[in-house]
Amino acid sequence: MNVLIIEDETLLAKELQATISEVDEEMKVVDMLPSLKVSRKWFLNNPEPDIIFMDVQLSDGISFTLFDEFQLKCPIVFTTAYDHYALRAFKVNSVDYLLKPIIREDLKRAIDKCKTLLHTKNSYPVELNAIIQEIVQSKPQSQYKEKFIVHQRHQWIPIKTSDVACFYRENLNYLVTFSGDKYILNFETMDEIEEVLNPEQFYRANRQSIVHIDAVQSIMPKENSKLKLFLKPPIKIEIDISRDKAPEFRKWLDR
Repeated sequence: MNVLIIEDETLLAKELQATISEVDEEMKVVDMLPSLKVSRKWFLNNPEPDIIFMDVQLSDGISFTLFDEFQLKCPIVFTTAYDHYALRAFKVNSVDYLLKPIIREDLKRAIDKCKTLLHTKNSYPVELNAIIQEIVQSKPQSQYKEKFIVHQRHQWIPIKTSDVACFYRENLNYLVTFSGDKYILNFETMDEIEEVLNPEQFYRANRQSIVHIDAVQSIMPKENSKLKLFLKPPIKIEIDISRDKAPEFRKWLDR
């Protein structure tokens, strides 16, 4: 059976893929999609899979919006951090959900339920839209990322976005906290990182750097109206801002 994973955290998606394969050898993960934008393109160019594991909150919006654009008929398992109360209705309908962090036994039960639906060819209940609305209204959603999952020494570590002083690229993309800790990020480009950040808190200083407003310690004017940013200790990173971006940066900082 072909399985599609829609999840914006690369590490979580890879672990889910591995666990699915361990739980049921019949399951084949055909793709892992990180956003609504990529998902829309995928559904336009690929046949519907047998099962979809779909994160509720993606970096560019709520995944439920896909139902407005595509008539998805396969069983869908939502993966989410919502509480049990908000999602209680899923347990009595032809859909299912998994709370993060995902437990192996729960995953197996969800797969077995999907298989049963496929074999009996049951369709979704008409109440699905009402269930989705209940979930959306149960917890306010931020359009910006609240935390990043990083990998270090065979462990996953959640880093709150509010604890991030800057992002920068040097062959790979890195996250640096206010305490000076540095982690590799599983984002392919700085543009992808910028899209999920609150522009009131983070500024794209140049192609290689994004800085938090509270991380700026001082600014040194340079020749040709350029600027050099010095971040608060213990961070030793220096960030250059071009002449063209300098006025915009000063306006952003002086609020």
